[in-house]
Amino acid sequence: MTSELTEDRTAVPDGPVGSRLDDWWGRVLSTARRVALWRWAGPLAVTLLAAVLRLANLGNPHSLVFDETYYVKDGWSLVHLGYEGTWPGNPTDDSLPTTDDRFASGETDIFTSAAEFIAHPPLGKYLIGLGMLLFGADNSFGWRFAVAVLGIATVFLTAVIARSLFRSTMVGTLAGFLLAIDGQAIVMSRVTLLDGILTFFVVLGFGALLLDRRRSQRRLDEWVAERVAAGRDTLWGPVLWWRPWLFAMGLTMGLATATKWSGMYFLAFFAVYSVLSDMMMRRRAGVEFWSSSALLQQAPVSFLLTVPIAAVTYVASWTGWFLSKDGWDRNWLSTGGQRWTGLLSWVPDSFQNWWHYQSEIYGFNIGLHTPHSYQANPLLWLVMQRPTSMYYVGTDAGQDGCTATRCGEAITGIANPFIWYAAVIATVALLVLWILRRQWQYGFVLLGVAAGYLPWLMYVNRTVFQFYTIAFEPFMVMALAAAIGLVLGSRTDDRSRRTRAIIWVGVYLGVVVLASAYWYPMWTAIQAPWDFIRSHYWLPSWL
Repeated sequence: MTSELTEDRTAVPDGPVGSRLDDWWGRVLSTARRVALWRWAGPLAVTLLAAVLRLANLGNPHSLVFDETYYVKDGWSLVHLGYEGTWPGNPTDDSLPTTDDRFASGETDIFTSAAEFIAHPPLGKYLIGLGMLLFGADNSFGWRFAVAVLGIATVFLTAVIARSLFRSTMVGTLAGFLLAIDGQAIVMSRVTLLDGILTFFVVLGFGALLLDRRRSQRRLDEWVAERVAAGRDTLWGPVLWWRPWLFAMGLTMGLATATKWSGMYFLAFFAVYSVLSDMMMRRRAGVEFWSSSALLQQAPVSFLLTVPIAAVTYVASWTGWFLSKDGWDRNWLSTGGQRWTGLLSWVPDSFQNWWHYQSEIYGFNIGLHTPHSYQANPLLWLVMQRPTSMYYVGTDAGQDGCTATRCGEAITGIANPFIWYAAVIATVALLVLWILRRQWQYGFVLLGVAAGYLPWLMYVNRTVFQFYTIAFEPFMVMALAAAIGLVLGSRTDDRSRRTRAIIWVGVYLGVVVLASAYWYPMWTAIQAPWDFIRSHYWLPSWL
């Protein structure tokens, strides 16, 4: 590389201005710089695309959509009280404005200091409230700002992680691109729910786990090389205490759990994976597979590096509740609650009150069986049987600019079908390839899908929704991008085969882009004729 750069410099004309310009241009276009530019240009370009699709007209509609009625108002009272306050109920007289209407019209201070029972931890709502503090509580752009920013960041992380995992900028850029233009990802970045925030922390922790794996592999290889050079036995592997990326994974999983409890599933899967991958790396390095260094020593250390920091982070997210005097269950013991006895009698009252609150949250979430018209059985998530309609307003001709007989504005969580179903197929294909080839990168992507999906199969009778799948969709698009990479092959493949593959992939991506353009009004509440809206419901269960 140095000799090439030297040759470029010696070929520059002697003219003072031309020499400097040509020298600069030669350095910019050097091979190393072109590679570095491409490595970052791809992920940054798809991130910019994601930002445009998520931030454009983000404040539309200026009304609380779906469960925004909970999270927006809870976020606003939370940043003022340290806990979620109570909002007035809706009037019985239909001619009077609802609480949501009053909030949207600027009456944002009508909550009271009386505590409300809330079934989710506070971190996500703090972030929502922060956006409202920045832009104003009466600004619907501010309601959704935090979720949109984290959704954009998730696209960037997906691209960078996939690039690093598969050592391919093309695969990484494809993964980010597919997530950037997918409907469910767009909707979950434009509607103020907790699941988009959860997804950001999950993907961030996934990246930290990848960095820890790579760092641990290098450390183990160095240790084995030193032992071999010194003529020592390599039976007992080292115990790695300094694992900053594993610690970071525990921290981010604590943040995920402090947003929604389903973050605990990812923590469990990622932590177990860390132990198992340590054992496999030791086995490949010649260290006994079931040795004490791998199972009896490193596993407890890995536990101490992940679970305690996750727990501390989770508890810390409740600081506002602990500092308050009137949060839900804050005075449970003083109002007749049963105090702990025996070995736990020393535990402070505030923590006992808090623990009782957590038990109530657990009971609510486990026992949630209230029927909902858009609930979706987890067994059918992968076929997208019942996506969630989050908003719909119909208008007649001449109303609000409607030029057709009947118009509507919709926000529906239907993913781009050409991305979603292809990603499901690619995930299954990667599972087969992982079983056959044992390539760890495939298993690593499948880990993210499994952590986000498999635990929900325990709750097939619970009231759950299709949009919960956003937490593992980034890993599915990584699988799809990897599958596309396999189809394209390498530059050393037969030219005619590679040309055909490029054409087919180009056709597929063209269809994907056209489908996203076709669906975009349905994801962003853009007014459209009813016939156009109806054409998007390809399955009866989507309506």
